[in-house]
Amino acid sequence: MTGAPPRGVARRSVLRGALAGGAALATGGLLGACGVRQDAPRIVTDDRWRQFAGATINLISENTAPTAAIAANLKPFTDLTGINVNIVTLELSALVQKVALDLAGGESQYHVIYADPYQVLAPYSKGLVDLRELAAQPGLPEFTGWDDFIPTQLDAAGRFGDRDKIFAVPYDCPTMIWQYRADLFDKYGARMADDLGFDPTPGLDRTWDEYLRIAQWFNDNADEVAYGTGHQAKQHDSLMCDFSNVLWSYGGDYFDNGTEVGLYGTTDPGPCRLGSDQAIAAAEFYQRLLSIADPSSKTWDWNGLAPALSSGRIAMCVNWHEYAAANEKAMPGRFGYAPLPRGPVRSANHYGGCGIGINGNTQPNERMAAWLFVLWATSTQTQLANLKSEAGGGTPTRQSVYDLPEVRAAEHRPSAMPNILAAPAVATAWQPENIGLRPKIPMWNECDTAVYTQLSKMLAGDSSPADTMRGAATKIDRITARGWAA
Repeated sequence: MTGAPPRGVARRSVLRGALAGGAALATGGLLGACGVRQDAPRIVTDDRWRQFAGATINLISENTAPTAAIAANLKPFTDLTGINVNIVTLELSALVQKVALDLAGGESQYHVIYADPYQVLAPYSKGLVDLRELAAQPGLPEFTGWDDFIPTQLDAAGRFGDRDKIFAVPYDCPTMIWQYRADLFDKYGARMADDLGFDPTPGLDRTWDEYLRIAQWFNDNADEVAYGTGHQAKQHDSLMCDFSNVLWSYGGDYFDNGTEVGLYGTTDPGPCRLGSDQAIAAAEFYQRLLSIADPSSKTWDWNGLAPALSSGRIAMCVNWHEYAAANEKAMPGRFGYAPLPRGPVRSANHYGGCGIGINGNTQPNERMAAWLFVLWATSTQTQLANLKSEAGGGTPTRQSVYDLPEVRAAEHRPSAMPNILAAPAVATAWQPENIGLRPKIPMWNECDTAVYTQLSKMLAGDSSPADTMRGAATKIDRITARGWAA
């Protein structure tokens, strides 16, 4: 996410299953002995996929769903190309440290990099390859797939600064949506409508104020659940993610031109705008919402919130869409999925996807071998296989996968691909007017910490919404004023 395993598990879960196809899985450290760097061999062959047979490339990734699925079934890639793949999986902070050292040191220990937009792409884009150059290079397999990626994802996960360059290919796409107990809405819907004076059916027609009133209704009237809603409001990145949906829906943002900054990024975002009237109003509402939510919300990140919903403790929540698989496993057929409610300005659904890119320190042949892996790992066929994988999977970043008849059929129960049950909701969430994008700036990690630290004080009763927002804005301005030099 920056701010998702088959989110039958957790957004940052440990990879499961044995590795197939001769892949090596490490948990950190070096993949080979130090020595003189030699380029990968290139074979004269008419088969464009096999010209680097015998080469070895190294992928460093956060332990996410697509990597879990790929690691469990690398044999198709090795059979296609003759290239061996080593995979290192780390928590995001450790990954960022290793990538930064590799890029700064002029090394290419890791050829393919999981490029989190905020902690890798924004600060280190100068160290990544412009993938359009490889896509256009003669002698490699033809690639004409840029238009197949969800447009907002290609921009948010792939670009930084220069809009003509693409540094990463969309690889995963967790997005925050409204997840709810459809069976309880069916049971109580007519009664709720009478009591509340509006149709409670989740979707874009609902407002955040109505969401709060629905949650309060469940608190007061439904014996099946303890609380109407829960949130990921722990003092953690999850709190920033949860609050941001409300912030954007109220017309607030972190900086001016927030959509542009979120899509394309900048090293100089200008003054922080969290002190605006809209941001303060969003904080006031968020404080009210948390006051009627499950009290454990203040101890939960996304991994704590998900089981609260799937175990029947709460009636609804806002969480990453790829937890749909866990919901369906726990209570088959009893959940529904919708875009988030509207604020005074719009519905905003937080996008947390990442891409994979190639180390700019790679030598010519190993760079092309790495590109073959990127092509394969993000292809329609591989994304479909990942979606079906029991070892991981996530959801696709290519429109062509969603257009396949078997995937369209899986949007309806019974579904062999339970994460796809959320596909109609996320398709709406990814529309430009509905997507929520945090600032893609090199200093975002520090800014994120300032935001959730201030919000935690507010939720603890130690700060007013106005003081919270103004305090966060002051801290962020100090951070961004230092500038950034890659």
